[in-house]
Amino acid sequence: MTTETTPPVARQVRAERTHHGDTVVDEYAWLAAKDDPATIAHLTAENAYTEQRTAHLEALRGTLFAETKQRTQETDLSVPTRKGGHWYYTRTIEGQQYGVHCRRAVRDDETDPPVSADGAPLDGEEVLLDGNQLAEGHDFFSLGAFDVSPDGRWLAYSTDFSGDERFTLRIKDLSTGELLGDEVPDTFYGTAWSADATVLFYITVDEAWRPNRVWRHTVGTPSGEDVVVHLEEDERFWVGVELTRSERFVLIDSTSKVTSEVRVIPADNPTGEPAVIAPRRQGVEYSVEHHGHRFLILHNDGAEDFALAYTSADAPGDWVPLIPHSPGTRLESVDAFADHLVVSLRSNGLTGLRVLPVGGGDGHDIEFPEPIHSVGLDANPEYRTRQLRFRYTSLVTPDSVYDYDLVTRELTLRRRKPVLPGPDGRAYDPADYEQHREWALADDGTRVPISLVCHRDTPRDGSAPAVIYGYGSYEASMDPWFSVARLSLLDRGVVFAVAHIRGGGELGRRWYDEGKMLAKKNTFTDFVACARHLVKAGWTAADRLVARGASAGGLLMGAVANIAPDAFTGIVAQVPFVDALTSILDPSLPLTVTEWEEWGNPLADPEVYAYMKSYTPYENVTAADYPAILAVTSLNDTRVLYHEPAKWIARLRAVAPQGDYLLKTEMGAGHGGPSGRYDAWREEAFINAWILDRLGRA
Repeated sequence: MTTETTPPVARQVRAERTHHGDTVVDEYAWLAAKDDPATIAHLTAENAYTEQRTAHLEALRGTLFAETKQRTQETDLSVPTRKGGHWYYTRTIEGQQYGVHCRRAVRDDETDPPVSADGAPLDGEEVLLDGNQLAEGHDFFSLGAFDVSPDGRWLAYSTDFSGDERFTLRIKDLSTGELLGDEVPDTFYGTAWSADATVLFYITVDEAWRPNRVWRHTVGTPSGEDVVVHLEEDERFWVGVELTRSERFVLIDSTSKVTSEVRVIPADNPTGEPAVIAPRRQGVEYSVEHHGHRFLILHNDGAEDFALAYTSADAPGDWVPLIPHSPGTRLESVDAFADHLVVSLRSNGLTGLRVLPVGGGDGHDIEFPEPIHSVGLDANPEYRTRQLRFRYTSLVTPDSVYDYDLVTRELTLRRRKPVLPGPDGRAYDPADYEQHREWALADDGTRVPISLVCHRDTPRDGSAPAVIYGYGSYEASMDPWFSVARLSLLDRGVVFAVAHIRGGGELGRRWYDEGKMLAKKNTFTDFVACARHLVKAGWTAADRLVARGASAGGLLMGAVANIAPDAFTGIVAQVPFVDALTSILDPSLPLTVTEWEEWGNPLADPEVYAYMKSYTPYENVTAADYPAILAVTSLNDTRVLYHEPAKWIARLRAVAPQGDYLLKTEMGAGHGGPSGRYDAWREEAFINAWILDRLGRA
């Protein structure tokens, strides 16, 4: 039985903001003061309330955690990747939270990656970094950079112990195992080595947590002597840095949501001035890959779904077409090898790989057997190779690593992630489950794809419970993925569905454009259409359906709760962007200015302001009969600040007090939640137990 308690009541303090003649009263704005003891006290009270309200699920949480643990090969070893004279890989050890990063020298005539029995260490291995040792004494641990120098001597790595994604960069001498005195605090993701490994490029952020500076550091010198190589002053743009696969050039990317500019520095001349490949033009996106005497340019200049061109590496200029634009086939990236190019693409909502011989001849697409799947390149650090490493999965096929011979087209399965027997003692059999593709009809007549998976014995009479997942922003595609923890739901008769709604990239660039800016509401109505389709098609019923989403998908959850509360019995919103208008109005917050090309600029444009105000969840809470809501957030989240869900839950309780609302805040984590694998499993078990309780399967 549930132990009923009184939910926390957040005090109301009148705070006003006025834009475009519209005054808004925000009674819970005070919760944004992270250092205020009253804020921490309120979050702590919310956690205690949630713990008491879910105490009856403790045994089920333990069972779900145990099932995930039981099905997972805890001591395991990734497929080693060859780089130079070493195989690089990661091991996990039973009982330990984090991976151990290792390498082993390549032996004479060794062409296939070495394997070990049951994930044991490889003979002759060298431990480069043990995440468990680094994490000792910390509740949170995350790696930002992990970058071995071209000569294999140095390891540049960075660590975060709070979850705020501000990393401390260090350099380890792999020949001695010693750490150098070089230490740089407050760095961001992304590093690149010079050809001779004497120089390391890295990135720092500004006060709004925007990566805006690329630095040059000479190994063995104090960080105070480091030099800014590039400063990005336009607040819409982020910078990135990487070394090309050929190890000939360091690339500095400046990108906004809709515009790109790339600079290059010869890796053998790291103190040289960065040269611009093509000056930025508003609305033109391009990326660069080096190949021989040319730079490959993947771009959208007059090509909605992108085209591939090239320009001279010696004197970049005009772009010469290589692969023309083909509407409906979205070119996502190009990877260059000495004798082949590999294009990652998507068509008809599915990912694919196209191989193009450099010396002429017809290209070909690699074929895959399942009608619903996801495929993407894995680590392929070697430029001169004929072996392509990629990962493959589906809703029923565990993560799989393949090597593909680019010449003979021979496909070799290197490893499929083991799924150990579950509680019934039976080995995992994909044939016990079914995956389907359905199409919902949106309000404007658009067909919206849905991917779903269920146990083969699941009835189709509307009696089955279901979970529907969605995201729908930033052109991010929710391609089908396999989940061990999800098996615990499927085996209890739950249908799991993914709504591929507009705002994502599943059906190309237009699919994204039709779910952003002043078309954002399509994202929400598409999701509701998918939910209602599942009911109409007999997969479930509204009183047996839980919706789930995270981050921008949490905005989706808040929006659909307002516009269609009758469509769901429960909603899980993780790190939810539910106070979107307030955040996007504040350019001092992390991400805000860069986000204006995704949502619009409500500060400058009254139409955008009015449109955002009409859908942002916090602004539109009413006295409706809301489904039960579980909001999960993290105190140190830099991307979606904790106070957004805290304010949302407080307002829901005040305006619609008859509802059932829970808030759970991780007090020492960031956007991704708990960092250790066991902690992540426990978090998933907590959420899935709540879902099963709502679905009557607890």
